[in-house]
Amino acid sequence: MSTTAAFAAAGPATDDLADGAPQYTLSGGDWDDVVARIAARDEADRLKHDRIVVNMGPVHPSTHGVLRLVLEIDGETVTEVRVGTGYLHTGIEKNMEYRTWVQGETFVTRMDYVAPFFQEVGYALAVERLLGITDDIPEKATVTRVLLMELNRIASHVVAVGTGGNEMGGTTLMTIAFRCRENILRVFEMVSGLRMNHAYVRPGGLAQDLPEGLTDFVRSVMPDMKKDIHELELFLMENPILKSRFIGVGEISLAGAMAMGLTGPCLRATGYPLDLRRTNPYCGYETYDFEVPTYERSDCYNRLRLRVDECYQSLKIVSQCLERLDAIAARGNHPSNTAMVADPTIAWPARMAIATDGQGQSFEHVREIMGSSMESLIHHFKLVTQGFRVPAGQVFQQVEHAKGFLGIHAVSDGGTRPYRVHFRDPSYSNLQSLALMAEGGMIADLVPTLASIDPVLGGVDR
Repeated sequence: MSTTAAFAAAGPATDDLADGAPQYTLSGGDWDDVVARIAARDEADRLKHDRIVVNMGPVHPSTHGVLRLVLEIDGETVTEVRVGTGYLHTGIEKNMEYRTWVQGETFVTRMDYVAPFFQEVGYALAVERLLGITDDIPEKATVTRVLLMELNRIASHVVAVGTGGNEMGGTTLMTIAFRCRENILRVFEMVSGLRMNHAYVRPGGLAQDLPEGLTDFVRSVMPDMKKDIHELELFLMENPILKSRFIGVGEISLAGAMAMGLTGPCLRATGYPLDLRRTNPYCGYETYDFEVPTYERSDCYNRLRLRVDECYQSLKIVSQCLERLDAIAARGNHPSNTAMVADPTIAWPARMAIATDGQGQSFEHVREIMGSSMESLIHHFKLVTQGFRVPAGQVFQQVEHAKGFLGIHAVSDGGTRPYRVHFRDPSYSNLQSLALMAEGGMIADLVPTLASIDPVLGGVDR
């Protein structure tokens, strides 16, 4: 009998071995052929059970900051995703414990630097609750905060849509998005003097009053913003290549989203209309007319569509803010037509104004504290250097950030500096859903899935 025939006839006999290893009965002398067959089978078994681990990063794949993803793959299929953060850590929360309550605004604006006004407003609302002055904030300051947040929501969403499209090879999408965002940054610069890192919203109101002609300028750029958003929508929504890459990719159910703490547009795409502007209104959001868009399936495509829909709703709110600001300005010298609470122990720098050089304090205020009143100068000096005292206590303030639920836990021990301020950042909580969305999919699908979450690592690594 030939060796090959004997090999086939005998076959594997596993009953006689305790460990289940195959046993062969051979005859003849063709041993090399037999050994090669067994070696090939063992190599195939070994490769089948090997864990291939690759690093995606630390890089910048639609994350607006440095993120590392550790992947286990089987060929092109992702079997496990682990998110590694901490590469952009700034120690913001700890640093705030060594600064006054007002100085904290200069830190929080640097967290999610794509959407800074949400942190500024959320932190100011928390401090105002500790001070017990929530109802004393002038209407002009409150409406301005809503205006800035909604413009910032549009800026954040178009960056998410544009850079996500750029990751798929559509550079034009990113240029349109940044063209839209540029008009919004011009508004921010007109209001605060800065395109980012504003620290314009302060406990008690705003750092300075609004410049003349702001509402007219915003109205003048809104048509261009709306046109850019619509152009993004036309480029994306019916693009067959994008639809094939986005529909059904990175999908997560409502149950999975709730279990993983998913929030913001990613959650609303599952059909759950959770929006703090409706459920837990602040800054008078209950008085504005707008809708909360939802879809029935949270995949990359619907998460993108939802952000476009929210941009249109934010434009609707912006229009209402402009009408209210014009009505407030028409009242003239009225308490509602101010940018800061009247309490002089908190109000600094309420009397600041942009001078002819584009910076600095108003001449009238400088003249008073430097030439008219020694008491005003001493008070100004102490308020700037030492800060105001905040009664002991703790609050938890919620804000509907562009990325989702932003929570601020502020604790005071009665001093001029925070005892502790902790932020529940939406990008950080949303990232833990990436594994549930991406595992079982292709490596190529991981990038649009991550882009559809839209994390900003400045907020993650605060």
